[in-house]
Parts: sequence; C-alpha cells; structure tokens
Amino acid sequence: MVKRNGVTEPFSRDKVVLGVRRACQGRDVSDDALKRLAQEVEETVRSHGSSQVHANAIGLAILEPLRALDEVAYLRFASVYKSFESAEDFESEIRLMHRRAREEDSAAGS
Repeated sequence: MVKRNGVTEPFSRDKVVLGVRRACQGRDVSDDALKRLAQEVEETVRSHGSSQVHANAIGLAILEPLRALDEVAYLRFASVYKSFESAEDFESEIRLMHRRAREEDSAAGS
C-alpha cells in the first residue's frame, strides 16, 4: 500500500478495522461485521492485481460495504475521507445515498 506521503507499507486488515471502528463508535456494529468488511476490502484491493495500491483506493473500497453495513458510520467515515467542510457536504452525500438506494431498489424490482 502506498500512503499519501509516498511511504509504502503492507496492507493491514487491522488498520482497516481500526479506522472503520472509529466511524462505528456508538453504533450497533459487531467486531465480526468489521472483520468481514476488512476482508471484503482486502479482496477488492487485491482483485485490482497491482502490488502497489494507493491509500485512496483502500478508502474507496471501504465506502460501499460500510454504507451497506451502517449508514451513519458511512457518513462519519465519508466526512473524513472526502474532507467535508460544511453541512451542505453532508446534505449532498445524503442525497447521493438516497439516489443510490432508489436505484438499487428499482434494479432489484426489475
């Protein structure tokens, strides 16, 4: 994994769990669910086939499974990952979440 400062280090599921656990603080999300999410993220990252994966790609790989796991935790994580600066950023992200949910519902109903 290539960090934002250019330093390279091995991918760590534990670091994924720690980062996501912060976003899930106070939420009803089990350790097992966090471990499964970290495994899913690792599988997604490894499926790209590159030995050098940027931290940004790992953050992106976290977003969707976290949204499916807990929307509040997703918003917390996304607010840091995407550098939200205002309430409007949260509102925009919530609108995007609702649009995705509607699209998923209509695709499931097809």
